Formats: sequence, structure tokens, C-alpha cells
Amino acid sequence: MAQEGIEFKFIPAYTPHFNGLAEAAVRSTKHHLRRLLQNTHLTYEEMATCLTQIEAVLNSRPLTPISTDPSDFSALTPAHFLIGRSLIAIPQPQIGDANITRLDRFKRIELIKQHFWRRFSLEYVNLLQQKVKWRSSTKELKLGSLVLVKERALPPLMWPLGRVMQLYPGSDGVSRVAELKTRRGTIRRAFNNICPLPDF
Repeated sequence: MAQEGIEFKFIPAYTPHFNGLAEAAVRSTKHHLRRLLQNTHLTYEEMATCLTQIEAVLNSRPLTPISTDPSDFSALTPAHFLIGRSLIAIPQPQIGDANITRLDRFKRIELIKQHFWRRFSLEYVNLLQQKVKWRSSTKELKLGSLVLVKERALPPLMWPLGRVMQLYPGSDGVSRVAELKTRRGTIRRAFNNICPLPDF
């Protein structure tokens, strides 16, 4: 690892506040699991399947850009450390808010995963936005930065990423809108709907 220039930094024991973003994600996960599983009775196999799918959601979240190349929309994820690549989801049909007692067992677990995804993915973007606000004195995005785009109706494990191509200043000279290049084309988003991935 040292030959590759990789250096691990560990936090002291019993100091989770030193590892803010990761600990916030753990707290968020526990909160959403309690809410989703509070009145749900699952067998051991159903619980193991459900937790494995939620683990995939957590391990798919983007952490930091892999490169500074403007045409590269890849981000480093926890899955890269575990299996050497990002996770790819098999598309599942969206299951609406239905009475959970009437769903068969597979659909019930899929519904729990989709509820967890919707809640966690939006909260993760908010966590990143808070971290960026806290760490930086300027609210300006840099051209070429890799950003996470806040979207609501995406299937699990789909984290929309884009590169900042242009900034649009308002009448006061402060930029609040950015043009992003994504894999699907070019879009414009307000700063409150995007979040730059932190550089570590």
C-alpha cells in the first residue's frame, strides 16, 4: 500500500465525533432502520436479505471523485474497497406505498429497501451539503468539480453525478445555478440541488 501512495489514517478509540461524515451516515442508517422495521415482523432469512440489500445501498454511496478528468463521472465508493469496483443494481420495478401486509414476502423486502433508499439517499446529499458548508468559507463551486445531483425518483444504487461546466451568477454577482455535464447530457441545477463530493 505504501508503494502506491496509500496511507490509512485511524481515529482514536471512543472518539466517533472525529469521523463526522461516516458517523452521521451510521446514525442515519440506524434511524431509518428503526422507522422501517419497527412494526415489521421478518423471518431470519428475510431480515438477512433486507440487511444485505441495505448494505448494498450504503456501499454504493459516492465518497470522493476518482479523478479530475472532466469526462470521468466515477466516484470512489465503499464498494471499491470491498470488491474493487462499484456496485451495479439490477433494475427492480418501483413498488408504491401499498399495504405491507398484502404484499408477498419478496415484495415486502423490496418495499423496505426502496423506502430506505428514498430516505437515505436524500439525507446523504443533505449530509454532504452540510459538510461542504462547514468546511469551506466560500460557497462557490469550482469548474470541473464532480457533484452529486439531488433527484427524487431514482431506483436504488443510482447516484446521479455530474461535472460543473459553467456557473451562472445572479444580479448580485453570486452564482447560485450551475450547468452540469452528466452521462445523459447537460442540465442546469440550483446549488441547493447539487453537492460537490469532498476531496480527501
